[in-house]
Amino acid sequence: MESGREVKGLHVITWGCQMNVYDSARMTDVLRPLGYQSVETPDAADMVILNTCHIRDRAAEKVFSELGRLRLVKDARAAEGRRTILAVAGCVAQAEGAEILARAPYVDIVLGPQTYHRLPEMVARAARAAGAVIDTDFPAEQKFDFLPDAQAPQTPGGITAFLTIQEGCDKFCSFCVVPYTRGAESSRPVDSVLREARRLVESGAREITLLGQNVNAYHGEGPDGRVWGLARLAESLAAIPGLARIRYTTSHPRDMEDALIAGHRDLPALMPFLHLPVQSGSDRILAAMNRGHTAAEYRDLVLRLRDARPDIALSSDFIVGHPGESDADFEATMQLIRDVGFAQAFSFKYSPRPGTPAAGAPMQVPEDVKDARLQALQALLRTQQDAFNAGTVGRVVPVLFTGRGRKPGQLSGRSPYLQPVHVDGPDTLIGQIAQVEIRERYTNSLSGTLIQERAFA
Repeated sequence: MESGREVKGLHVITWGCQMNVYDSARMTDVLRPLGYQSVETPDAADMVILNTCHIRDRAAEKVFSELGRLRLVKDARAAEGRRTILAVAGCVAQAEGAEILARAPYVDIVLGPQTYHRLPEMVARAARAAGAVIDTDFPAEQKFDFLPDAQAPQTPGGITAFLTIQEGCDKFCSFCVVPYTRGAESSRPVDSVLREARRLVESGAREITLLGQNVNAYHGEGPDGRVWGLARLAESLAAIPGLARIRYTTSHPRDMEDALIAGHRDLPALMPFLHLPVQSGSDRILAAMNRGHTAAEYRDLVLRLRDARPDIALSSDFIVGHPGESDADFEATMQLIRDVGFAQAFSFKYSPRPGTPAAGAPMQVPEDVKDARLQALQALLRTQQDAFNAGTVGRVVPVLFTGRGRKPGQLSGRSPYLQPVHVDGPDTLIGQIAQVEIRERYTNSLSGTLIQERAFA
């Protein structure tokens, strides 16, 4: 920040996926040259940004509810002679920008996820104009080319960081709004990704999670002028001194190339934990979802991954009650879960998204049927997750320590499988990897004992 520039408070409220967490951090970076610094509460902020997500049910209504509370804050500050710029960003803004301004005319800025590099200009326009500023275009320029350098990792302690390398989606699944809110698939150039990764490592990151709506569809221009896939990018990232772990999410089965499967075999830094959404185990429903693969093809892909990396663990997404789903279709999903086995999973009832093909499809499944199916599916998934965690007890695993635990003298870290692990140990291990013998498992975490005080890189 330039010397003498007025310091202004910025409060960002983030909903949704890890990409939104990354976007919120980058919006903070974009606004820093204007004098904005993060503050903890809206009433201390000269600007409040709601970074929204359109994936979950009733997403828009939750936004309007929060805007109602923020209006009270804005009015109270105005009575004291302090202006508050209120902005709505992200996927709800992209999908429902006009509705936001109609129902909440006190909002100053509405911006889509592809335009936040233009925030300084929008803030200047909002300061000059009597009306709201709205920018939900899909600009031709690559937004990452216009962003300032990332300042630091986006998690407490700075040991882990997110890095967006790909945006948008060309798959057009019947239930999903992403192609309409994030646009077509677009990949960042390799040099841009590597520069940001090096800055994050220099700031203390030991683990980087690569983000994208279809992250394994990454095809960025390499420094040699050729197109690089995710496997080749991961290989270059693994060569950065100090970067110990690489993850990526979210993947699509159709984009799981042979080179990336081989990368899980050949790159120690590429963690043996893969989020690979399948959504359903029924070929009929997969076709209705426009997923572009069958249940057998998913099973075969899992076998190929486990052949390349026998210790790999899988996470997935499941939707129950997609229009037309029968009892037999649901049982096919349950059987796929039994056949594959998942360490973690996310599961949801189907809910219509305006403008998506499934929203107007016939044979909508009754809510009580969706409820019953979801409970049965989640019970099976919980059993598998408990079994996976139980299988860790007695094993020695490398843990990356990310910070202090809740108890005095306790450290908190992550296993290669993203399991939270707690041990008693010295603060000098924060940011390091050490071997831990797992002694106990709990509902959502593990605990263990250090078997070596000296960490290794």
